[in-house]
Amino acid sequence: MAETKPTAAKSATSVQPKKKSNAISWLAPTICIVLGYCIWRFILGADSNFARPDANGGFWPKHAGPKGLGAMYEGGIIVPILIGTFLTMLTFVIERFMTIIKATGTGNIAEFIRKVQYHLANKNVDAALAECDKQKGSVGNVMKAGLRKYKDMMSNSELDTEQKVLAIQKEVEEATSLELPMLEKNLVFLSTIASVATLLGLLGTVLGMIRSFSALGNSGGGGAAAEALSQGISEALYNTALGIGTSACAIIFYNIFTTKIDSITYGIDESGFTLTQSFASLYK
Repeated sequence: MAETKPTAAKSATSVQPKKKSNAISWLAPTICIVLGYCIWRFILGADSNFARPDANGGFWPKHAGPKGLGAMYEGGIIVPILIGTFLTMLTFVIERFMTIIKATGTGNIAEFIRKVQYHLANKNVDAALAECDKQKGSVGNVMKAGLRKYKDMMSNSELDTEQKVLAIQKEVEEATSLELPMLEKNLVFLSTIASVATLLGLLGTVLGMIRSFSALGNSGGGGAAAEALSQGISEALYNTALGIGTSACAIIFYNIFTTKIDSITYGIDESGFTLTQSFASLYK
């Protein structure tokens, strides 16, 4: 009868994928564009903002004699798109801010790693796990997953030290691969808005300039035409101002968030290094 060699069972990972819908990625832009139109049509385009409002109303009323906020309304149909783009940027800034604050955890990351190192040096893995429960956040989650595998490897007699270290490292890598996408999710919207908003503003300005010069040509010149031209240029430049302002805000917040994510990522890398080095030195 042939002998059958027992095969070592693969250790199941304690890391479970996080199932979270990303409905905000398509809901937010749609709702913000609609809201941008409502602001442009009913607030900027209110009858009280014009000397001669259009009584017919409709999707795009042809008001005349703008005063106050009415001048921005006269910037044209690109204005509500730019307002919607700004609101979309603001929505994702708030969403990313809340996510990254949660991912940072409740305490200082460097201090948390020092506490875990201290407990591991004293071979007190349970105390280190308790620190992870207090810290929470991405670094705490990755460290906790690694510590669970660390604790399992302490009592494992089938593998040698190098294999145990590799098992801990793999667990940390799996936990990291689940945390990083959550941190970087939706940042693409901020980077896209940073590029597109300026182009939309310039498009609105060009369309406004075309309308202004067309009106100048039809009027045949004169003082009234020059006044109308200067007013038209002023209205067209609202598009540029909105586009550049939105783009500038998106770039600033994008850089802030990427810097914070880099800090969290460094903490995750340091936590993995701490676990593997500690096990390799204490359990040879």
